[in-house]
Amino acid sequence: MANAPLMPKATAVWLVENTALTFDQIADFCKLHVLEVKGIADGEVAQGIKGLDPVSSGQLSREEIERAEKNPNYRLRLLESKVRLPEPKRRRGPRYTPVSKRQDRPNAILWLLRNHPELKDSQVMRLVGTTKTTIESIKERTHWNAQNLTPMDPVTLGLCSQIDLDIEVQRSSKDRPAALAEGGGATLLPAEVTTSHAPLDEPFVASRKPKEDALDLETVFAKLGGSRKSEAGEEE
Repeated sequence: MANAPLMPKATAVWLVENTALTFDQIADFCKLHVLEVKGIADGEVAQGIKGLDPVSSGQLSREEIERAEKNPNYRLRLLESKVRLPEPKRRRGPRYTPVSKRQDRPNAILWLLRNHPELKDSQVMRLVGTTKTTIESIKERTHWNAQNLTPMDPVTLGLCSQIDLDIEVQRSSKDRPAALAEGGGATLLPAEVTTSHAPLDEPFVASRKPKEDALDLETVFAKLGGSRKSEAGEEE
């Protein structure tokens, strides 16, 4: 609440009990409804709440209170704090998933594991709001509903946006060039793999053709020369 004192109800209790301020002045300062302040004065609201002195807490000066007591139309001003507290950094946790869509998360996880095996478990957790245990159970086919799972795009299901998915894929692709260079480059998956509904065990690896030995020209010509000599001997 902007420009409101800390613990507004406790502050209002203290002002009602210790000052001659009007209900309107207290309500304006504490950002409460005037009827709520009147209820505090009547003992109907904020029962059991201990009053908080705004003067000792540095939120209001004694001179400001006296000035307001002399003029019912005067509005109290909150003192600016001399201490600047840094804003707390929000830690981004797992994405919240509506209850109606939580049953689709295993299907989305299976789709991500098949189509983007480069994603880390932590990235999958952020995209669909799941847990590492669930991901492992789907990988190992120990999920309670593993037989009925169908890979479904999490973007289509509304579990994440296409932008979020692209960002995670780009992050994971930063470490891929070195791995691809060692592995000989990426290959397209065959149709029987992409269209299969079988659970994912291991990423598909294309078979590599054996390398042919480099031709040695001297050896070739030596063989040709030997064959010609043998042919000449037979003719004699």
